[in-house]
Amino acid sequence: MDIRFGAFLAPHHPIGEQPMVSLQSDLKLVEQLDDLGFDEFWCGEHHSTGWEIIASPELFLAAAAERTNRIMLGTGVVSLPYHHPFMVAERIVQLDYQTRGRVIFGTGPGALPSDIEMLGIDPMTTRDRQDEGLGVIRRLFKGERFSYECEWFTLKNAKLQLMPLQKDIEFAVASMFSPSGMTLAGKYEAGVLSLGSMSLAGMRSLPNQWSFAEESAAKHGTIVDRKNWRILISWHIAETRQKAREEARDGLLRTNNEYTVATLQGGDGVIYNTPDEAVDGYAFSDVSLAVIGTPDDLVDRIRHLQELTGGFGTVVGFVHDWANRENTSRSWDMVARYVIPEVNGMLEGYRESQKYVNENRSVWDRAAEAVKSKITENPNARAAAKEDEEAGRDYFDFNEQKEAQKLGSKS
Repeated sequence: MDIRFGAFLAPHHPIGEQPMVSLQSDLKLVEQLDDLGFDEFWCGEHHSTGWEIIASPELFLAAAAERTNRIMLGTGVVSLPYHHPFMVAERIVQLDYQTRGRVIFGTGPGALPSDIEMLGIDPMTTRDRQDEGLGVIRRLFKGERFSYECEWFTLKNAKLQLMPLQKDIEFAVASMFSPSGMTLAGKYEAGVLSLGSMSLAGMRSLPNQWSFAEESAAKHGTIVDRKNWRILISWHIAETRQKAREEARDGLLRTNNEYTVATLQGGDGVIYNTPDEAVDGYAFSDVSLAVIGTPDDLVDRIRHLQELTGGFGTVVGFVHDWANRENTSRSWDMVARYVIPEVNGMLEGYRESQKYVNENRSVWDRAAEAVKSKITENPNARAAAKEDEEAGRDYFDFNEQKEAQKLGSKS
């Protein structure tokens, strides 16, 4: 099956830039991806850490919908334990209409412990709450009217007054490396957004991940499809590896040291001493998780992941600020121009056509003979051709004499 391509915006923006400018730049990126033919765009929900400034993916995607035409827009993700499920369902339905049926409804238990702490939620309850909330929203999207009461929300004779525009709006769940995300996918016939592929533990777990979804689907009498499995990859692409390295290294060093390790991991991780050391660790080590190089390097990584996982439906690029905006834009452009067609075999017809022409010169020879025969049949054309031939010979002789004079003067 053809591989689809998308982008995931957490976002990760270093502290220091005007937030309004950052948000507008992110919206321009969605426009660019839509123009380039990318299939999906995902936007997350975060409320702390300073680097991730989008609090409502629905608000951001509503703005993105007005600037795009065809790209699917996914909530990546709505943290269900933070919200009343009925209100989430209402917002997604409205967003589905505002996007004209381009929403993918992605959910998760909440990624940042600092968010969970501020909301007074026990981290031990978040995955169960996501499961419970998903079940309720599924029923609401089927048009049921029902009551429901639990320890964190209540519904009384609740029913949506408007169903989603899409009859089978796609659900997707975030998955790291534990079985919980995949198990939910199987239970609710949802797609999967594998965020864990950007960590060593997550990468090592990929070969077994899909089996959890299949086992859960079998248990609940549902169906899951690998075409709805999305694998995240971090990349920066340029014409050469050296150029990609030079463009990405300073931003990568800052992202790793200041945010990934110091903030997200509480200091537990590799602190790189130089930008080049960071590039080597991320992209050119035995445990490299990112691609910093050429389109061919990214093609090779995608094909490797296909073999490793047994197959998936969508490659999702993680949006970051390793390079400046100009070079980041160029990187996405190169993926669209060179990686997508190569991965999906879109160029094979061109290559076969060129190979056929190169190996069957008799066709061209016969065509040349046809032209020559028509010239010789016509006296005027024959005379003109003879004049052209003599003029060409005179021109060649003249230039040959000039070159000989130059060589003589040098000697």
